[in-house]
Amino acid sequence: MPRPGDEAGSGASPALLPLAGLVRSVTTPEFAGITFHEVTAKSVLNKVVAGSRMPFEWTVNPYRGCSHACVYCFARKSHTYLDFDAGLDFDSQVVVKVNAADVLRKELAKPSWGRHQVALGTNTDPYQRAEGRYQLMPGIITALADSGTPLSILTKGTLLARDIPLLKRAAAQVPVGVGISLAMTDEALSEAVEPGTPGPRARLKLVSRLRDAGLPCGVMAMPILPWLSDSDEALDSLFGSLAAAGATGVTAGALYLKPGTREWFMQWIARNHPELAGKYRRLYGTGSYTSKEYRTWLAGKVRYFKQRHGFASTHGFSHRDLEDDPRGEEAQYPAGSIPAAHSVGTLGGLAGESQPAAAGLRQQPTLF
Repeated sequence: MPRPGDEAGSGASPALLPLAGLVRSVTTPEFAGITFHEVTAKSVLNKVVAGSRMPFEWTVNPYRGCSHACVYCFARKSHTYLDFDAGLDFDSQVVVKVNAADVLRKELAKPSWGRHQVALGTNTDPYQRAEGRYQLMPGIITALADSGTPLSILTKGTLLARDIPLLKRAAAQVPVGVGISLAMTDEALSEAVEPGTPGPRARLKLVSRLRDAGLPCGVMAMPILPWLSDSDEALDSLFGSLAAAGATGVTAGALYLKPGTREWFMQWIARNHPELAGKYRRLYGTGSYTSKEYRTWLAGKVRYFKQRHGFASTHGFSHRDLEDDPRGEEAQYPAGSIPAAHSVGTLGGLAGESQPAAAGLRQQPTLF
Protein backbone atom coordinates (compact mmCIF):
# COMPACT_ATOMS: atom_id res chain seq x y z
CA MET A 1 0.00 0.00 0.00
CA PRO A 2 1.29 3.52 -0.74
CA ARG A 3 2.39 5.45 2.33
CA PRO A 4 0.87 8.82 3.23
CA GLY A 5 2.62 11.52 1.23
CA ASP A 6 3.83 9.13 -1.46
CA GLU A 7 3.28 10.24 -5.02
CA ALA A 8 3.86 8.58 -8.35
CA GLY A 9 7.34 9.40 -9.57
CA SER A 10 6.44 12.02 -12.16
CA GLY A 11 10.13 12.64 -12.90
CA ALA A 12 10.75 9.03 -13.86
CA SER A 13 12.36 8.61 -17.24
CA PRO A 14 10.61 6.53 -19.94
CA ALA A 15 13.73 4.33 -19.83
CA LEU A 16 12.36 2.90 -16.59
CA LEU A 17 9.60 1.03 -18.36
CA PRO A 18 11.61 -2.17 -18.95
CA LEU A 19 13.08 -2.14 -15.41
CA ALA A 20 12.78 -5.78 -14.32
CA GLY A 21 10.31 -6.43 -11.53
CA LEU A 22 9.16 -2.81 -11.23
CA VAL A 23 6.24 -2.49 -8.81
CA ARG A 24 5.99 1.28 -8.61
CA SER A 25 8.08 4.46 -8.67
CA VAL A 26 7.42 6.91 -5.85
CA THR A 27 8.56 10.22 -4.44
CA THR A 28 8.01 11.51 -0.95
CA PRO A 29 8.55 14.89 0.74
CA GLU A 30 10.93 13.25 3.22
CA PHE A 31 13.32 12.48 0.37
CA ALA A 32 13.07 15.54 -1.83
CA GLY A 33 14.69 15.08 -5.21
CA ILE A 34 14.87 11.28 -4.94
CA THR A 35 12.69 8.77 -6.76
CA PHE A 36 12.45 5.26 -5.34
CA HIS A 37 11.84 2.49 -7.86
CA GLU A 38 10.49 -0.45 -5.90
CA VAL A 39 11.20 -3.78 -7.57
CA THR A 40 10.69 -7.42 -6.69
CA ALA A 41 13.89 -9.35 -7.18
CA LYS A 42 14.08 -12.98 -8.25
CA SER A 43 17.52 -13.40 -6.66
CA VAL A 44 19.67 -11.24 -4.37
CA LEU A 45 22.74 -13.43 -3.84
CA ASN A 46 25.36 -12.33 -6.36
CA LYS A 47 28.31 -14.56 -7.22
CA VAL A 48 31.57 -12.70 -7.68
CA VAL A 49 32.98 -13.36 -11.13
CA ALA A 50 35.58 -16.10 -11.41
CA GLY A 51 39.14 -14.84 -11.22
CA SER A 52 38.25 -11.78 -9.16
CA ARG A 53 40.71 -10.72 -6.48
CA MET A 54 37.97 -9.85 -4.02
CA PRO A 55 38.37 -11.46 -0.59
CA PHE A 56 34.81 -12.80 -0.74
CA GLU A 57 32.75 -14.82 -3.21
CA TRP A 58 29.21 -13.55 -2.67
CA THR A 59 27.52 -10.18 -2.25
CA VAL A 60 24.07 -8.78 -1.52
CA ASN A 61 23.08 -5.27 -2.63
CA PRO A 62 19.54 -4.32 -1.57
CA TYR A 63 19.77 -0.94 -3.33
CA ARG A 64 21.07 0.27 -6.69
CA GLY A 65 21.94 3.92 -7.02
CA CYS A 66 22.91 5.87 -3.90
CA SER A 67 21.75 9.13 -2.38
CA HIS A 68 25.17 9.61 -0.76
CA ALA A 69 26.01 11.22 -4.13
CA CYS A 70 29.78 10.77 -3.73
CA VAL A 71 31.34 12.39 -6.78
CA TYR A 72 34.08 9.74 -6.81
CA CYS A 73 31.87 6.64 -6.41
CA PHE A 74 33.28 3.75 -8.44
CA ALA A 75 29.81 2.20 -8.89
CA ARG A 76 28.37 4.99 -11.01
CA LYS A 77 28.66 3.20 -14.33
CA SER A 78 26.65 0.25 -13.01
CA HIS A 79 23.56 2.50 -13.13
CA THR A 80 23.82 2.73 -16.90
CA TYR A 81 23.00 -0.98 -17.09
CA LEU A 82 19.50 0.02 -15.96
CA ASP A 83 19.19 2.78 -18.60
CA PHE A 84 19.96 5.49 -16.06
CA ASP A 85 22.88 7.86 -16.39
CA ALA A 86 25.98 7.65 -14.18
CA GLY A 87 25.61 11.20 -12.91
CA LEU A 88 22.47 12.73 -11.39
CA ASP A 89 20.41 9.58 -11.97
CA PHE A 90 22.82 7.56 -9.85
CA ASP A 91 22.31 10.04 -7.00
CA SER A 92 18.55 10.42 -7.30
CA GLN A 93 17.02 7.32 -8.98
CA VAL A 94 17.31 4.60 -6.33
CA VAL A 95 16.21 1.05 -7.08
CA VAL A 96 14.92 -0.78 -4.00
CA LYS A 97 14.65 -4.58 -3.85
CA VAL A 98 11.68 -4.55 -1.51
CA ASN A 99 11.56 -8.33 -1.14
CA ALA A 100 15.31 -8.74 -0.58
CA ALA A 101 15.12 -10.40 2.84
CA ASP A 102 12.45 -12.92 1.84
CA VAL A 103 14.25 -13.91 -1.35
CA LEU A 104 17.57 -14.17 0.47
CA ARG A 105 16.09 -16.42 3.13
CA LYS A 106 14.87 -18.83 0.46
CA GLU A 107 18.22 -18.82 -1.33
CA LEU A 108 20.12 -19.50 1.89
CA ALA A 109 17.83 -22.45 2.68
CA LYS A 110 18.82 -24.33 -0.47
CA PRO A 111 20.87 -27.49 0.19
CA SER A 112 23.45 -26.24 -2.31
CA TRP A 113 24.27 -23.13 -0.27
CA GLY A 114 27.77 -23.52 1.16
CA ARG A 115 27.58 -20.78 3.83
CA HIS A 116 30.28 -18.70 2.17
CA GLN A 117 30.95 -15.21 3.46
CA VAL A 118 28.52 -12.62 2.08
CA ALA A 119 29.64 -8.99 1.76
CA LEU A 120 27.26 -6.04 1.88
CA GLY A 121 28.22 -2.55 0.74
CA THR A 122 30.41 -3.64 -2.16
CA ASN A 123 28.50 -1.64 -4.77
CA THR A 124 26.10 0.87 -3.23
CA ASP A 125 25.66 1.64 0.45
CA PRO A 126 23.18 -0.62 2.31
CA TYR A 127 22.74 2.10 4.95
CA GLN A 128 22.06 5.02 2.63
CA ARG A 129 19.05 7.17 3.50
CA ALA A 130 16.62 4.82 1.75
CA GLU A 131 17.28 2.23 4.45
CA GLY A 132 15.54 4.49 6.97
CA ARG A 133 12.38 4.15 4.90
CA TYR A 134 12.55 0.53 3.76
CA GLN A 135 14.39 -1.15 6.68
CA LEU A 136 15.72 -4.04 4.61
CA MET A 137 18.94 -4.65 6.51
CA PRO A 138 17.52 -6.16 9.72
CA GLY A 139 15.85 -8.92 7.71
CA ILE A 140 18.99 -9.47 5.64
CA ILE A 141 21.28 -9.67 8.67
CA THR A 142 18.90 -12.03 10.45
CA ALA A 143 18.58 -14.29 7.41
CA LEU A 144 22.35 -14.56 7.05
CA ALA A 145 23.02 -15.19 10.75
CA ASP A 146 20.18 -17.71 11.13
CA SER A 147 21.50 -19.68 8.16
CA GLY A 148 25.02 -19.84 9.60
CA THR A 149 26.44 -17.52 6.91
CA PRO A 150 29.34 -15.17 7.83
CA LEU A 151 28.77 -11.58 6.79
CA SER A 152 30.57 -8.27 6.45
CA ILE A 153 29.26 -4.74 6.01
CA LEU A 154 30.92 -1.62 4.64
CA THR A 155 29.06 1.68 4.97
CA LYS A 156 29.23 5.45 5.34
CA GLY A 157 25.76 5.45 6.90
CA THR A 158 25.36 6.15 10.61
CA LEU A 159 21.96 4.46 10.39
CA LEU A 160 23.95 1.29 11.01
CA ALA A 161 23.84 2.28 14.72
CA ARG A 162 20.19 1.24 14.74
CA ASP A 163 21.27 -2.35 14.09
CA ILE A 164 24.12 -2.62 16.60
CA PRO A 165 22.07 -4.87 18.96
CA LEU A 166 21.15 -7.07 16.00
CA LEU A 167 24.78 -7.24 14.84
CA LYS A 168 25.88 -8.26 18.34
CA ARG A 169 23.39 -11.12 18.29
CA ALA A 170 24.50 -12.10 14.80
CA ALA A 171 28.15 -12.09 15.93
CA ALA A 172 27.27 -14.72 18.53
CA GLN A 173 26.11 -16.98 15.69
CA VAL A 174 28.55 -16.30 12.84
CA PRO A 175 31.70 -14.26 12.13
CA VAL A 176 30.70 -10.64 11.51
CA GLY A 177 32.89 -7.89 10.06
CA VAL A 178 31.91 -4.23 10.17
CA GLY A 179 33.70 -1.44 8.36
CA ILE A 180 33.18 2.30 8.02
CA SER A 181 34.23 4.19 4.91
CA LEU A 182 36.00 7.40 5.94
CA ALA A 183 38.93 8.98 4.10
CA MET A 184 39.02 12.55 5.42
CA THR A 185 38.29 14.57 8.54
CA ASP A 186 37.73 17.90 6.76
CA GLU A 187 33.99 18.49 7.16
CA ALA A 188 33.81 21.07 4.38
CA LEU A 189 35.60 18.83 1.89
CA SER A 190 33.38 15.91 2.84
CA GLU A 191 30.27 18.03 2.30
CA ALA A 192 31.57 18.96 -1.15
CA VAL A 193 32.55 15.51 -2.45
CA GLU A 194 30.08 13.26 -0.60
CA PRO A 195 27.14 15.59 0.10
CA GLY A 196 24.58 12.94 1.02
CA THR A 197 26.66 11.23 3.71
CA PRO A 198 26.90 11.80 7.44
CA GLY A 199 29.98 13.96 8.08
CA PRO A 200 33.33 12.68 9.35
CA ARG A 201 32.62 13.50 13.00
CA ALA A 202 29.40 11.47 12.88
CA ARG A 203 31.19 8.50 11.33
CA LEU A 204 33.98 8.67 13.89
CA LYS A 205 31.36 8.52 16.63
CA LEU A 206 29.89 5.46 14.94
CA VAL A 207 33.29 3.76 15.00
CA SER A 208 33.46 4.41 18.76
CA ARG A 209 29.92 3.11 19.29
CA LEU A 210 30.71 -0.09 17.46
CA ARG A 211 33.87 -0.60 19.49
CA ASP A 212 32.05 0.17 22.74
CA ALA A 213 29.54 -2.53 21.75
CA GLY A 214 32.38 -5.03 21.45
CA LEU A 215 32.26 -5.23 17.67
CA PRO A 216 35.37 -4.94 15.50
CA CYS A 217 35.37 -1.93 13.20
CA GLY A 218 37.85 -1.46 10.41
CA VAL A 219 37.98 1.67 8.27
CA MET A 220 38.24 1.97 4.51
CA ALA A 221 40.21 5.21 4.07
CA MET A 222 39.46 5.53 0.38
CA PRO A 223 39.72 7.49 -1.70
CA ILE A 224 42.63 9.73 -0.79
CA LEU A 225 42.21 12.70 -3.15
CA PRO A 226 45.36 14.15 -4.74
CA TRP A 227 45.94 17.79 -3.66
CA LEU A 228 42.74 17.76 -1.60
CA SER A 229 43.23 15.19 1.17
CA ASP A 230 46.77 13.85 0.76
CA SER A 231 48.72 16.45 2.75
CA ASP A 232 50.64 15.55 5.91
CA GLU A 233 48.13 17.53 7.94
CA ALA A 234 45.15 15.74 6.39
CA LEU A 235 46.60 12.25 6.79
CA ASP A 236 47.85 12.91 10.31
CA SER A 237 44.38 14.12 11.30
CA LEU A 238 42.71 11.14 9.62
CA PHE A 239 44.82 8.37 11.15
CA GLY A 240 44.99 10.11 14.52
CA SER A 241 41.20 10.44 14.63
CA LEU A 242 40.70 6.82 13.61
CA ALA A 243 43.07 5.64 16.32
CA ALA A 244 41.31 7.78 18.93
CA ALA A 245 37.95 6.35 17.86
CA GLY A 246 39.26 2.80 18.32
CA ALA A 247 39.33 1.58 14.72
CA THR A 248 40.71 -1.96 14.55
CA GLY A 249 42.39 -1.57 11.19
CA VAL A 250 42.69 0.79 8.23
CA THR A 251 42.94 0.24 4.49
CA ALA A 252 44.03 3.33 2.54
CA GLY A 253 44.44 4.08 -1.15
CA ALA A 254 44.28 6.76 -3.82
CA LEU A 255 41.31 7.87 -5.87
CA TYR A 256 40.38 5.38 -8.59
CA LEU A 257 38.65 6.79 -11.66
CA LYS A 258 37.04 4.08 -13.75
CA PRO A 259 34.94 5.04 -16.78
CA GLY A 260 31.64 6.58 -15.74
CA THR A 261 33.16 7.85 -12.51
CA ARG A 262 36.05 9.62 -14.26
CA GLU A 263 33.81 11.86 -16.36
CA TRP A 264 31.59 12.85 -13.43
CA PHE A 265 34.52 13.53 -11.10
CA MET A 266 36.49 15.51 -13.68
CA GLN A 267 33.44 17.72 -14.28
CA TRP A 268 33.27 18.35 -10.54
CA ILE A 269 36.97 19.22 -10.39
CA ALA A 270 36.65 21.61 -13.34
CA ARG A 271 33.74 23.42 -11.63
CA ASN A 272 35.04 23.50 -8.07
CA HIS A 273 38.83 23.39 -8.40
CA PRO A 274 39.70 24.58 -11.91
CA GLU A 275 43.30 25.08 -10.82
CA LEU A 276 43.57 21.30 -10.36
CA ALA A 277 41.88 20.18 -13.57
CA GLY A 278 45.08 20.05 -15.61
CA LYS A 279 46.98 18.39 -12.80
CA TYR A 280 44.39 15.61 -12.54
CA ARG A 281 44.43 15.04 -16.30
CA ARG A 282 48.20 14.67 -16.25
CA LEU A 283 48.22 12.54 -13.10
CA TYR A 284 45.68 10.04 -14.45
CA GLY A 285 46.49 10.26 -18.14
CA THR A 286 44.00 8.20 -20.09
CA GLY A 287 43.66 5.51 -17.41
CA SER A 288 41.90 4.92 -14.11
CA TYR A 289 44.93 5.03 -11.80
CA THR A 290 47.34 7.69 -10.65
CA SER A 291 50.91 7.55 -11.88
CA LYS A 292 53.23 4.98 -10.32
CA GLU A 293 55.37 7.79 -8.92
CA TYR A 294 52.40 9.25 -7.07
CA ARG A 295 51.35 5.83 -5.72
CA THR A 296 54.86 5.20 -4.40
CA TRP A 297 54.90 8.61 -2.73
CA LEU A 298 51.45 8.18 -1.17
CA ALA A 299 52.27 4.67 0.02
CA GLY A 300 55.24 5.96 2.00
CA LYS A 301 53.11 8.62 3.66
CA VAL A 302 50.32 6.20 4.50
CA ARG A 303 52.78 3.73 5.99
CA TYR A 304 54.39 6.43 8.11
CA PHE A 305 51.16 7.85 9.52
CA LYS A 306 49.70 4.42 10.21
CA GLN A 307 52.77 3.54 12.23
CA ARG A 308 52.76 6.91 13.93
CA HIS A 309 49.23 6.35 15.20
CA GLY A 310 49.68 2.72 16.19
CA PHE A 311 48.17 0.82 13.29
CA ALA A 312 50.03 -2.34 12.43
CA SER A 313 51.52 -2.33 8.94
CA THR A 314 49.73 -5.61 8.21
CA HIS A 315 46.38 -3.82 8.09
CA GLY A 316 45.40 -2.42 4.73
CA PHE A 317 47.56 -1.97 1.71
CA SER A 318 51.30 -2.42 1.89
CA HIS A 319 53.69 -0.11 0.09
CA ARG A 320 53.84 -2.58 -2.79
CA ASP A 321 50.06 -2.83 -2.99
CA LEU A 322 49.57 0.92 -3.30
CA GLU A 323 52.40 1.21 -5.79
CA ASP A 324 51.47 -1.63 -8.10
CA ASP A 325 47.79 -2.52 -7.67
CA PRO A 326 45.81 0.34 -6.16
CA ARG A 327 42.29 -0.76 -7.05
CA GLY A 328 40.84 -0.34 -3.59
CA GLU A 329 37.69 1.50 -4.63
CA GLU A 330 36.72 -1.35 -6.95
CA ALA A 331 37.43 -3.91 -4.21
CA GLN A 332 40.01 -5.63 -6.44
CA TYR A 333 42.31 -6.37 -3.57
CA PRO A 334 45.70 -8.07 -3.83
CA ALA A 335 45.95 -11.43 -2.11
CA GLY A 336 47.02 -11.00 1.49
CA SER A 337 45.75 -7.43 1.61
CA ILE A 338 42.15 -7.97 2.68
CA PRO A 339 40.43 -4.65 3.45
CA ALA A 340 39.34 -4.06 7.02
CA ALA A 341 35.67 -3.87 6.11
CA HIS A 342 35.40 -7.37 4.66
CA SER A 343 38.08 -9.35 6.51
CA VAL A 344 35.64 -11.32 8.64
CA GLY A 345 37.28 -12.63 11.78
CA THR A 346 40.63 -10.97 11.02
CA LEU A 347 40.16 -7.41 12.20
CA GLY A 348 43.10 -7.20 14.58
CA GLY A 349 43.88 -4.64 17.23
CA LEU A 350 46.25 -1.70 17.32
CA ALA A 351 49.97 -2.28 17.31
CA GLY A 352 53.29 -0.62 16.56
CA GLU A 353 54.99 2.56 17.70
CA SER A 354 55.72 5.89 16.12
CA GLN A 355 58.57 5.85 13.64
CA PRO A 356 60.81 8.70 12.51
CA ALA A 357 59.61 10.45 9.39
CA ALA A 358 61.00 9.15 6.15
CA ALA A 359 63.41 11.47 4.38
CA GLY A 360 61.53 13.87 2.14
CA LEU A 361 58.15 12.77 3.45
CA ARG A 362 56.66 16.22 3.16
CA GLN A 363 57.80 16.77 -0.40
CA GLN A 364 55.30 15.81 -3.08
CA PRO A 365 56.92 14.25 -6.14
CA THR A 366 57.48 16.22 -9.31
CA LEU A 367 54.67 14.72 -11.37
CA PHE A 368 54.49 17.02 -14.36
